[in-house]
Order: sequence, then C-alpha cells, then structure tokens
Amino acid sequence: MQSRDQGPAFLVALGHSATHWIIGTFYVLLPFIQKDLGLNYAETGGLITLFHASSFVANVGSGLAVDVTGRRVLLQFLALVIGALALAATNLFANLFWLYGVIVIVGITNNLWHPAAISYLSNRFPRNRGYALSVHALGASFGDAVAPLAAGVLLLWMGWSSVASFHALPVLGIAAAILIILGPGEKTADTDIQPKISRLDYWTGIKKMVRNKAVLGVAGMAGLRSMTQNGLLVFLPLYLANFLHAGPFLLGLGMMAMQVSGLIAAPIAGVFSDRLGRRIIVLLGMGGTTIVTFAMPMIDHIYLFIATAGLLGFVLFAVRPVIHSWMMDLTPKQLGGSATSLLFGVQAGLSTSVPIIGGLIADQWGLPVVFYILAGFGLAATVMTFLLPDSLSDMREAA
Repeated sequence: MQSRDQGPAFLVALGHSATHWIIGTFYVLLPFIQKDLGLNYAETGGLITLFHASSFVANVGSGLAVDVTGRRVLLQFLALVIGALALAATNLFANLFWLYGVIVIVGITNNLWHPAAISYLSNRFPRNRGYALSVHALGASFGDAVAPLAAGVLLLWMGWSSVASFHALPVLGIAAAILIILGPGEKTADTDIQPKISRLDYWTGIKKMVRNKAVLGVAGMAGLRSMTQNGLLVFLPLYLANFLHAGPFLLGLGMMAMQVSGLIAAPIAGVFSDRLGRRIIVLLGMGGTTIVTFAMPMIDHIYLFIATAGLLGFVLFAVRPVIHSWMMDLTPKQLGGSATSLLFGVQAGLSTSVPIIGGLIADQWGLPVVFYILAGFGLAATVMTFLLPDSLSDMREAA
C-alpha cells in the first residue's frame, strides 16, 4: 500500500478509536458507577451484558443496511454521532435507568460501525487487507488506551457522569471529519470498490455464507476469544480497584497499558498474517492469552499486575485484525458487511452472558475465579483455531 493511499485507512481507524473511546470510558467508570449506585458485581456486569445483547440484536439489520445501500461512509458517520449523543446525555440523567438506555444505544451503534467500516476497508484495499484491517484494529487499541487514562485523570476533578458527557466531544469531531473527507468520494465510488447488491442476491449470498463450515468455524473461534476479551475488560478494572486498591489514575494506567500493547501488536500481526497465514498468528496470540490470563490473579503487586496487563494486551489484541481478515478472505466482497455482521453477532451473542455470570461467580466465589474461567475460554479458542483449515484453498475445500 502506497503512503498516499493510507489516509482513508487511518481516518477510518480514527473513527474506530472513537467507538472504543465510548465503551472504553464506561469500562473505567464501572467501579465508580458500582460504588455510587450501590451495585454488586452481578448488577455491574449486567450493564455490559446489556451492551452485548443490544449489539447482538442490532445484527438483524446492520449487515443488510451496509450491503444493500452501499453507503458505508454515511453509516459510519451515523454510528458515531448517535453513540456520542447518547454518551453526552448521561450527565442529564445520572441514574441506573438512564444508563440502561445509554448502554443499549451504544451497543447498537457499535455494531453498526463494524460492518460498514470493515467492509469499506476490505473492498478498498483487497491486496493489503491484513494491513488495512490491522490499522483499523490499531484505532480500536488507541481509543481503548487513551480513554481510560483520560477518564482517570478527569475523575480526579469531576464525577463519573460529567466525565461521560465530556468524552462525547471528540467523537462528534471525528464523525464530522469522516463525513467531510470520505463522504464525497462515496457518492461517486466505483461499485467494484464499494459494491451494493439487490435484496434477492443478498439473501441468496447469506444462505451460502451460513452453510460455509470455514466461515462458521472462524466466527465460533472469534466468539470464544471475545468472551475472554470482554470478560477481562469488565473484571480487570474491578480487580484493580477492589483487590489491589488502585486509585483512578493507576486504574486508568492499567487499562491503558493493556491497550497500548495491543496498539503496537496489531499492525505487526496484520503484516505477518499477510505473509505467513492467519492461523499461525491466531494460535500464538490465543495461546499466550490463555497463559497470561490464568496467571494474573496470582499477582498481588500492583505495578507488576499493570506490567502483566501490558503483556496480556499484546497477545490478546494482536489477533483481532487477523480474525477480521480471515473472515474477509472467505466471503464475497459484496457481502463484506454481512460477513462482518455475522462475525460480530456471534461475538456479541457469546459475550452477552459473560459479564453477568462472571459477576454472579465473583459474588459467590471471588473475583480471581472469574479469571480462571476466562482463561478456559481462551484455551477453547486456541484448540478451535488449531482445528480450522490452515490455507485458503483448504478452507474453501472444507466449506
């Protein structure tokens, strides 16, 4: 990919960082929401369960909207604006009922973003798909890294609801940039670059896709990995706050360490997956994730725990863009939005129960037990990756 072609990829990645900035803000605020509203672990985890459930439900229409309309840039813009407005309104109604509404809207818009953005990049950069989607994943890690530290600093001066509202401002700015810079090009884009299809062809393609064993295998493996990731994002800050007694700054620093490492790992993994294949990179990443997750509750020194969180982020988030590329390899470009929707639908569906069930387990047997269970999900994803076909030709034969 030439340097002059990378501008759109990095702008879309910045938009991706904005979606993760929103939910990343909530992860850091969870211990303070828990304390302010008097919630137990199950009730706190239930907020994130609602996020994944609403994201799962949104799959019904998000892939269809992307592939049939072909308006991938416009849908990215709408996803950011609606999510930001929901976040901004938090300060007006800082209570549990309103939080439910905010979480539902954020979950829906988060799901709308991914089919639009991933299919946009996959179609625009077919020869450098792994690299382009690793840049997109880099944006996620950037948003996840900056949001915790920014929120942690702001929490020293203002309440959690004010922090949530303040964090909506940069999201609106990024949304405007995407519409202004990429929007005009979408109106005149070649349909070979940003294709759209009829509803009849759409449903025909969907039937073929869901019968593809390789596609379903990658989606299932991604779902198991997502259970580990999303459980960690909920319970790692709670462990820092309640077991290691981290204040707002150290809590934000711990989450940032995990995400900065992922920011470094994503483009490296993307490039190597283009050269060596997707399977070997995912195997290494998920194997490492399993080992580090299992070891984390054995660490009782806060700074060593934060350093280990950085190592965890490197192996966990390295595989995210590789999985996305793997799915795009297997599906027709005109169904890229729906393939992404399927992938994220499986991830959201399997992740939905993790926060609330993990909370119930933490209330009953303690928070460290949750980490061992999350490591088990990582091990299952590793085994499933090993069983998937290695090469693209093998995958198509297995379809």
